[in-house]
Amino acid sequence: MMPSSSSSSLIRSSLTNVAQTSLVILFLCHVLFQNCYYVNGLFIAGDPKVIDSQLLTEKIVANQTIRVNVNGEGSDFKSIQAAIDSVPEGNSNWIIIHVRKGIYKENVHIPRNKPYIFMRGDGKGKTSIIWTESSHNKFQSATFKVQAQNFIAFGISFKNEGPNGVANAAHVAAFVGGDKIAFYDCGFFSTHNTLFDYKGRHYYHNCYIQGSVDLIFGRARSIYDKCEIFVVGDRRVDIHGSIAAHSRKSAGENSGFVFVKGKIYGVGNGNVYLGRAKDAFSRVIFANTYLSRSIVPQGWTNWSYAGSTNHVHHAEYNCHGPGSTPKDRAPWSKQLSDKEVAPFISLDFIHGKHWLPAASL
Repeated sequence: MMPSSSSSSLIRSSLTNVAQTSLVILFLCHVLFQNCYYVNGLFIAGDPKVIDSQLLTEKIVANQTIRVNVNGEGSDFKSIQAAIDSVPEGNSNWIIIHVRKGIYKENVHIPRNKPYIFMRGDGKGKTSIIWTESSHNKFQSATFKVQAQNFIAFGISFKNEGPNGVANAAHVAAFVGGDKIAFYDCGFFSTHNTLFDYKGRHYYHNCYIQGSVDLIFGRARSIYDKCEIFVVGDRRVDIHGSIAAHSRKSAGENSGFVFVKGKIYGVGNGNVYLGRAKDAFSRVIFANTYLSRSIVPQGWTNWSYAGSTNHVHHAEYNCHGPGSTPKDRAPWSKQLSDKEVAPFISLDFIHGKHWLPAASL
């Protein structure tokens, strides 16, 4: 039996009310509460600090936990790499590798054929992976390399202790080259080329990144959510360093580095650029970010890139702090409007609602 016209009207009215209510909830999350976090399809108003190891463990629904302890106590392995090697090739179910507190002096590699690994540490101040290597080959120098898709890390610091002063050599802390990768509450430490954010869709939440020249570089499509970036000195170069060096060769390449609600600070005044263009369509955006006096007044540079800056997308939105003054910014840089910034500060930029267990923006 077909519904009456009055019933149809009631249904349409109910659906309209549901849609309007959803919009109101989103408005309250983003405007009134400021903080809003995403968990498995739901937007929840409140404190995003609830994204901890317990929540992530619950959401990924792993069927196996491998325990690593550098001392060997109560564990399956003493080495992180040995634990990774034990994961079956072509794995299709989430596996937790719980890395207990300690300093792990090893070079760690997660190859393409080992997806669905959740590497869970005891906190970035407690669980550390440290290696010492300087190389002209940036991939080779990396302390930690992940090429598999569907990888999550929580509460781990990655550090390359390569010496400051080696000309033209990189000391990469982490190479991130797989798709659908997330780091929560992690630390990345180096002096030069700290984080090789090579390619793929990535999400960094509440991470700490330390370095001097090209702290973050690559051609990935990444959101850095509430991350803290600290700039250290580097005696090798007379030029100013840069936070982000993004490579994007064409308008059709959907990539970029987006920094949201973070903090940029460090040693000295006016000694680091927000970003530099590595290619004609380089894209870097800082939104709602605190910028200290460490930022060069010009903000952006095209050093080492000799081409036109007509298509370079270096932009800021609603940043604050003594380094955020737009007056002397590079002529090609932009101060974005609400409408212009919206596509970049949404999880949709990395399709995050389809693969992240949790996020906050």
